[in-house]
Amino acid sequence: MKVKIEPRDECLGDGICADECPEVFEMDDDGLAIVVNATPSEDLREAIQNACDECPAEIISIEE
Repeated sequence: MKVKIEPRDECLGDGICADECPEVFEMDDDGLAIVVNATPSEDLREAIQNACDECPAEIISIEE
């Protein structure tokens, strides 16, 4: 699985993704989300899916 935030400039900076799955997402110095682990282990799938579902900008995706 590969995790992406695209287009990143549409991030609203809510930080929901970082709260849901800090092993994969963090907030940068500008307050926007970044992916810090683009190829996480399968055991994080549920948390990543929650981040995708809760993202108000709907810019997080999981590719197989």
